[in-house]
Amino acid sequence: MKLGKRPLGPGPIIAAAFIGPGTVTICTLAGVEFGYDLLWALGLSIITTSVLQEMASRIGLISQQGLLENLKQHLTLPMAKVFSIGLVILAVVLGNAAYEAGNITGGTLGLSLLLPLPVYTLGKLTLNAAQLLIGVLAFGFLLSGNMSLITKSLTALVVGMSIAFLVAAVMVFPSWTEFGRGFVPTVNGGNILVIVALIGTTVVPYNLFLHASLVAQKWRNSEDLGILRKDTLIAIVIGGTVSMAIVITGASQQGGAVSSAVDMALGLEPLLGKYATYFIAFGLFAAGLTSAMTAPMAAALVVCGSFGWDNSIKSMPMRISMGFIVFLGLLFASLGIKPVQLITLAQVANGILLPLVAAYLIWIVNQSEIMGKFQNTKIQNVIAVTVWIITLLLSAVSVFRVYSSI
Repeated sequence: MKLGKRPLGPGPIIAAAFIGPGTVTICTLAGVEFGYDLLWALGLSIITTSVLQEMASRIGLISQQGLLENLKQHLTLPMAKVFSIGLVILAVVLGNAAYEAGNITGGTLGLSLLLPLPVYTLGKLTLNAAQLLIGVLAFGFLLSGNMSLITKSLTALVVGMSIAFLVAAVMVFPSWTEFGRGFVPTVNGGNILVIVALIGTTVVPYNLFLHASLVAQKWRNSEDLGILRKDTLIAIVIGGTVSMAIVITGASQQGGAVSSAVDMALGLEPLLGKYATYFIAFGLFAAGLTSAMTAPMAAALVVCGSFGWDNSIKSMPMRISMGFIVFLGLLFASLGIKPVQLITLAQVANGILLPLVAAYLIWIVNQSEIMGKFQNTKIQNVIAVTVWIITLLLSAVSVFRVYSSI
């Protein structure tokens, strides 16, 4: 697959990372609970993601290093360096282990509709054979160390997943007038947590680290900046379009008892016939598998970057780190936590963490010794800071709401 005259870059990997079971579940619940009212939040998240991912990828291209390596090298205050690196490792590694559990669990929900597999109980642990299959498939691709194979496989799964959700959305599409009303911003106490989760499921902090590192390994010349931006924008727009399709599909069941995408599949049978289950099930399975591959990769890149280890995907430190994240994901997934709770809490936490990571990103991209003439312009900084303020305000409200409900 080509983009212009050059091979496709890391864009599909980034799209695969943020279109996971979390996206499917949160967008489904947003559609069921609020109809089309929160489409504007997805529009905002697409803009936010484009701004932040462009900066992250530009840092990777120009510095030829990941974000964490840049933080280590250019933060001069010892306490600031220790705090920053410690925060990133804690957030990305532990957070990605939780995400991996959500990815495996979400993928299992889809696979179980297509191919029911046995469930094994070991004490307090409940291991679904489908969970093990998804974990083995994800780690098998990563263990191959073949980035071309991984990228092509993720691209194929993303395309298939996109077709599945888009077909479902077209079948239940509302009038253009109703669709357009969804882009009129509405914020209140009842929808703020869902808004934060929608933004959090699209603007994934670990994607920023993943993107910068992959770009640094993929491209070496600043002349590739134009093709890099196209690669990034296309992937994000496709991902955002799929997210909106899921909201539209979920909105067709307003008022129904829907707690997951599996319920959505069953609820769509009267509208789409018996094929509804296969469309949604494949989409959820593909979302789980693709994100189950990217989350360990991102966490491993952060671990290797923090300790100065070889971060090529074939290196032993990368393979051990990726395997550890997959193992933790399988362990967390077997603890019996309800999938919707796990995924929803992870996405809200993601939205809360985002402003902290974005602040580091904006600081790095404005360091002339790192970026030279490619540092942010004044206009880019105005846009970046505006995006940061929006995510900070949404996160602050989210924290207040969660604290008030305790």
